[in-house]
Amino acid sequence: MNPAVDLCWEVEHLVGVGKNRARVRSVSAGGGGINVARDVLRFGGRATAVHTAGGEVGRRLDRLLDEEGVDHVAVGIDGETREALVLFEAGSRRSYHVVPPGPRLLAQEGRRCLDVLGRAAGGFSYVVASGSLPAGLPGDFYAAVARRVKEAGSRLVLDTSGPALRGALAEGVFLLRCNRKEAVGLLGREVRDFDDARAVNERVLAAGPTEIAVTALGGLGALCSTGQGHTELYAPPLPGEPLSDAGAGDSMVAALVVRLACGDDPVSACALGVATAAASMLTPSTEPFDRSVAQALRPEVRTRFQEGARTDRD
Repeated sequence: MNPAVDLCWEVEHLVGVGKNRARVRSVSAGGGGINVARDVLRFGGRATAVHTAGGEVGRRLDRLLDEEGVDHVAVGIDGETREALVLFEAGSRRSYHVVPPGPRLLAQEGRRCLDVLGRAAGGFSYVVASGSLPAGLPGDFYAAVARRVKEAGSRLVLDTSGPALRGALAEGVFLLRCNRKEAVGLLGREVRDFDDARAVNERVLAAGPTEIAVTALGGLGALCSTGQGHTELYAPPLPGEPLSDAGAGDSMVAALVVRLACGDDPVSACALGVATAAASMLTPSTEPFDRSVAQALRPEVRTRFQEGARTDRD
């Protein structure tokens, strides 16, 4: 609903006076749903990105997706699609993400998006709704998405936060994925470890007919919860220096939903998601992760099942 053209610039060292000379590392179509669609294709799956597009930046977004070979359906809007910047400082190996809020959508544009989504969803077993909502849309917009997805006979995987998240939970989603920051809004306090994540996931599963809850814990890993219990998944050791977490959550969702579509159980699917998120942190910005690295890291993801008394499970 709020995509962007992602620009990644590289400087040697940021300085406070004078000019910072930069080189352009990459220019790509971005935003949660678009990133997920791209990464699904990287794993050999089939995906169509449904997104808004407005103004000259929106036309550039369409061109970038066409050039990349990502199947997509654009919904035209009056406002200008946003541009986002990742500034990579080579000397310190740090990344700085600068993201504007994006355009304000009109009510009729939101309704048109729902209609387009309803038509597109019919040919797919899963629909991923990812990212923030632009201004102008009601807080229950993702609840309306959930209803359209159910009508199309698909399953909704949701990755968002705030009022949009709570409204969709009341309607019911198949799988909810959130990170530590997003989970704070559900728990009301900082989410630091697996015990906190368990409290988050239990609230999610109790809030409505959600079948799977996944809370990502950054370098710790993730907790995957279903009606059968909770499984801690420990992040694998990285084979290199982490450069950026931009897009790591989207990569995780893509890997997870590809494996679910292939018939994997939730824990096994989530394990590849954790490995893929780790692999994506080895690249600056939202540049493509190395699929072979993700697959090599998958056996390094340790798991532990919780149901009352804790037992080890690898």
